[in-house]
Amino acid sequence: MANITAAMVKDLREKTGAGMMDCKAALNETNGDIEAAIDWLRKKGLSKAAKKSGRIAAEGLIGIWNEGVKAAIVEVNSETDFVARNDHFQGLVKMVAHAAWKTGEDVEAIKAAKAGDGTIGDAIASAIATIGENMTLRRARVLTVADGVIGAYLHNAVGEGLGKIGVLVALESSGDKTQLQALGRLIAMHVAATNPVALDLAGVPADVVAREKAILAEKNAGKPAHVIEKIAESGLKSFAKENCLLEQVSIHAEHAGKTVAQAVKESEGKVGSSVKVASFARFALGEGIEKEETDFAAEVAQQAGLKKD
Repeated sequence: MANITAAMVKDLREKTGAGMMDCKAALNETNGDIEAAIDWLRKKGLSKAAKKSGRIAAEGLIGIWNEGVKAAIVEVNSETDFVARNDHFQGLVKMVAHAAWKTGEDVEAIKAAKAGDGTIGDAIASAIATIGENMTLRRARVLTVADGVIGAYLHNAVGEGLGKIGVLVALESSGDKTQLQALGRLIAMHVAATNPVALDLAGVPADVVAREKAILAEKNAGKPAHVIEKIAESGLKSFAKENCLLEQVSIHAEHAGKTVAQAVKESEGKVGSSVKVASFARFALGEGIEKEETDFAAEVAQQAGLKKD
């Protein structure tokens, strides 16, 4: 029997997209012959993943795994919304979210994490082969607090911990955890609806601040520099009210007219301690992915050898 090395398994995985354990089995069955192993995997229907890896995957699910003071949020994409309703795919997303909770935010580290007899990467490749669509683990975030809670909200939920928009909000407080969870969920719902850029102006990326200043300067070209500086300062305050979580007006009726920061301060009486919004994460399914636009009628006509009117 040939000596099957890790390099041989890696090479076969890259050529076929099949799972690690399947590649190892194929090499054992074919005495280390790579080409024969590829054929073996094709016959078993396990090399489909590679053929589908170039197709756009912009559907899928957001998954959350939350255990109080630590929570993970992931985006796992598929090609169609139909697959997102598949029990196998939903189970995969939950598995990935749990792996992220244990492993951290790095996508490659998550894919290398142990899952049964293989890895998360193997599980994804196996799901691709079984379900027949391209799937990708796109991103992950993990939030933690030393004392407090991670509030969570999923919009368009399709099951426990699964939805189309997911939000985590880290609240630091020594107060009542039940009250904190309720507050965290309210803030998470607000984040889902408003999609803030950052917690406050200090957290806004420097390039975004620079762009806003440049726009204001261009609008007020010709005015003295000190005047433009004051206009920019005022403009950034307005930007913060629209785009920074703590400065935004709460969407909830019980906090009508109050900013999120004011609502949090007001809640401290119920919580029984001071509350700090430490961080948040918001994942909306497929955001930023350029989806392929298809003309179904034209596609059918082309296949039939006809021209679309």
